[in-house]
Amino acid sequence: MRVSNSGPFQSGEQVLLVDSKQRHYMVQLGDGERFCTHQGFVEHDEILGKMEGHRIKSSAGSSFVALRPTLADVILCMPRGAQVIYPKDIACMMMVADIFPGAKVVEAGVGSAALSMALLQAGADVVGYELRSDFAKIAMQNVVKFLGDDVPYYIKQQDAYLGFSEKNLDRILLDLPEPEKVIPHAQNALLSGGILVSYLPGINQVERLTKALVNNNFCCVKTIEVLQRSWHIEKNSVRPDHRMVAHTGFITWGRLLKS
Repeated sequence: MRVSNSGPFQSGEQVLLVDSKQRHYMVQLGDGERFCTHQGFVEHDEILGKMEGHRIKSSAGSSFVALRPTLADVILCMPRGAQVIYPKDIACMMMVADIFPGAKVVEAGVGSAALSMALLQAGADVVGYELRSDFAKIAMQNVVKFLGDDVPYYIKQQDAYLGFSEKNLDRILLDLPEPEKVIPHAQNALLSGGILVSYLPGINQVERLTKALVNNNFCCVKTIEVLQRSWHIEKNSVRPDHRMVAHTGFITWGRLLKS
């Protein structure tokens, strides 16, 4: 399980290097190694043993700040098989799913484990369903690298469309192209009042899912998308940035009523 670490950087640890233009570089520290960039190279030994926030100069004189990466940083930089869910969408899914420590969660369509890591970091017990063995391998590696190997996480290489063996679940989270096929199985696996959340790229998929939820005793069904626009703030220039992270996916959720 990931814990707070306020000590000096150690060999084997990941570090986030941020340059003067706010560009981010993820580096795994090692004794005697160096990180090479177009701005010169940085000796790992100049970071090891230093505290977070330490400033380093590259061989070409460029300045970097060394920080421990956040989960959002890791998600955007980590190895992936499938396309990851963006941090902005993960944050919303975690909130609408009301994830809490000890929650029993099934996640179907694990992909590269971006959502899995957020669930685990929040303290949930997670079982993942993932058909592709290559995705499952990458997902497990990503989880272990960031959170360690003692987290309550298990991946089944099974088809979620055929059902779940787990019962009395608090939450089900889906990243599948046809989540409506899962709804009858979700009825049997979720507790009454349990929440199902789905992430979908297309609105026609959302329409089919919504009909399935409403027709299978789910209430409070809603769909939203999250648009992220950053701002340029410098001296007297204050304006929205020219680019934004707009549509990435639709988030749909509902609560099961068994009585």
